[in-house]
Amino acid sequence: MHLRAWSRPIQQLLSSDWAHSSITIQSKCSAGRNFRGVLCFSELSFITEPSDVTVLPKDPAVLDCQAHGHPPVAIKWLKNGVHLAESEHIQLLPNGSLYIPKIKHTKEESDEGFYQCLSKNKFGAILSQRSRLTIASISEFLLQPLPMEVTAGSVARFSCAVTSRPPATITWEFNQSTLPLQTDRITVLPNGVLQIHNVQLKDTGQYRCVATNIGSRQKSQEAKLTVSQGEETSRPKIIAGPQNLTVCLHQTVVLECLATGNPWPIISWSRADSKPIDVYKAKVLGNGNLVITDVNSKHSGVYLCRATTPGTRNYTIAAANLTVQVPPAIVERPESQTRPRAGTARFICQAEGVPPPRISWLKNGEEVHLNGRIKMYNRYYKQIYYTN
Repeated sequence: MHLRAWSRPIQQLLSSDWAHSSITIQSKCSAGRNFRGVLCFSELSFITEPSDVTVLPKDPAVLDCQAHGHPPVAIKWLKNGVHLAESEHIQLLPNGSLYIPKIKHTKEESDEGFYQCLSKNKFGAILSQRSRLTIASISEFLLQPLPMEVTAGSVARFSCAVTSRPPATITWEFNQSTLPLQTDRITVLPNGVLQIHNVQLKDTGQYRCVATNIGSRQKSQEAKLTVSQGEETSRPKIIAGPQNLTVCLHQTVVLECLATGNPWPIISWSRADSKPIDVYKAKVLGNGNLVITDVNSKHSGVYLCRATTPGTRNYTIAAANLTVQVPPAIVERPESQTRPRAGTARFICQAEGVPPPRISWLKNGEEVHLNGRIKMYNRYYKQIYYTN
């Protein structure tokens, strides 16, 4: 019989720094046949794996899972790494999918978490990717817009923040009516920050933000903007500069840069390492904010926002570091091998990612426990030894 190491990267993780592999057995001959005295069978594989899902409290939810292999194939489910028992609340459908008729979300009990399906037959087991079940919600405002007083011709900025699943859409109201955005003077950034450029007396009034997702809608307290007559300082001043950010692959990044001065300063962007900014995925929003879509590891670095008074050498700089996390990817997989009884088997698994991933091992879907016979070496270039 041929011993084969089977590995699979977990694509959606509880944290971005874990990668997994497992061990099963395979023969190259047809399933269920006897070939030259050796029993043959087919490798287990997933037809469908569970994916992330967002639901409302008390709604039903289905997490899909279908597997193929030499029958009988049994499917069990894990939540946050713990086996789930079937009940009236948690039901296993005939095709192996998990059905929750009525989502629970209380302080005592919640269905929110990470789910995996475990497929087994008599030859081995495989574990699916992790699926996150999220219950839609919006918290009370963690940051409320604050009153401010500015001079005419300068800039005003309001911000607010909530914890929201899925992420909330932020809109703004002016004197309890939807704020009109049909003007180049008003910018709402993707993170919800409201910027008003070249403030005018007519901008005086009450502002509040509205956070909305599929679960609910929240309105912040009102904040008054007071506009007075006066002259702006001649030197450029950055009112709100970019902040250090750590984001996941493919997300959209907002690097804010809001400046004021007389005359109006020119905003420019550069990288501290002198590399060019990706012109295909980056754009300037409003009067100087940098937005980068679909980020990848090449976008990581220190970004510099520079506000310069036109025709002079007067300028101000603000800097921020952008770190793009990259999910684990297995670059060297364990190889199939045959060893005599009392021999030593050595499996190697190497993974890459940002931050560097940690590696653990599974055998037939269960975690491998180290002992005198089983040893593991090197945190990032994992080797596991089986000795007798």
